[in-house]
Amino acid sequence: MIWAYQHFFRRVRKGEKKKGFPTFKSRKTDPPRFRIPQRVTLDGSFVSVPKIGLVRVVVHRPLEGVAKSATFKQEACGHWYISLVTEQKIAPRTDRPVRTHIGVDVGLKSLAVFSTGETIDNPRWYRTQTRKLRRAQKALSRKVKGSNNRNKARLAVARLHQKVKNQRCDFLHKLSTKLVRYFDLISIENLNVRGLTRTKLATSVFDAGWGMFRSMLTYKADWANTHLITIGRFYPSTKLCGSCSMINPDLTLADREWTCACGVHHDRDLNAAVNIDREGKRLFEQRVAAGYAETENACGDSVSPIVTVGAGR
Repeated sequence: MIWAYQHFFRRVRKGEKKKGFPTFKSRKTDPPRFRIPQRVTLDGSFVSVPKIGLVRVVVHRPLEGVAKSATFKQEACGHWYISLVTEQKIAPRTDRPVRTHIGVDVGLKSLAVFSTGETIDNPRWYRTQTRKLRRAQKALSRKVKGSNNRNKARLAVARLHQKVKNQRCDFLHKLSTKLVRYFDLISIENLNVRGLTRTKLATSVFDAGWGMFRSMLTYKADWANTHLITIGRFYPSTKLCGSCSMINPDLTLADREWTCACGVHHDRDLNAAVNIDREGKRLFEQRVAAGYAETENACGDSVSPIVTVGAGR
């Protein structure tokens, strides 16, 4: 609680928007969770908990290192999860030589378009479950508060949301693992996901999981010694012609294909992915030549390259 108040007054001093004083967690509304700081060990398919004994679990992956602490948490659907913190010695990072590279352009029509020409369709996990969710939530609203039937209906809604979450995580994990495994250099855009979630596209943006996808690529690339380059959000990857470097200022969101003044016909997403790949290689070579020194603006984005007169600026 002391840390919560310190964080609150720190935000006040910085002039950030106040969200009210910290409050204690409620046993009725907040999900049950607790932490055991020591003496929690994994023994085969059992977890040894002090003063409780052996608890049968489904192990996600073998435990590496020495277990230090454990956090127990119950999801809204009723399932319990145990997160074990381990201590292990990590080998120093050894950067892989860049032999293969790829640019990734994420979107809503297609979840991702690669510079190699491959397109990943957007599964729209939440949209596909909307009908079932609507029926389950309607049944929940008709139940008497505090009754067992209402609790059963609440679990039914929670299980549907958990299913959507598991489907999304499984799909993004497989996609990010595939990219990190087969490519030495991955280039992506630094999209303003938080800003897009405040528009009318919020539901679709949350359903696509752009932020989760980038987070997975970040830590998996670090594990696999792969290079991940983030392109500044102001880089005109979509409007830039990949052949003559001319910028099309009249391109709108509804234009899925366009033809440049040089006569080259572009697919909107594929052209963006190719430009992202090209810019990622340029930034990587610049960073290596400068000894990993990066040039950033006040917002933390990389500075755009100098555009020649032929680029149309």
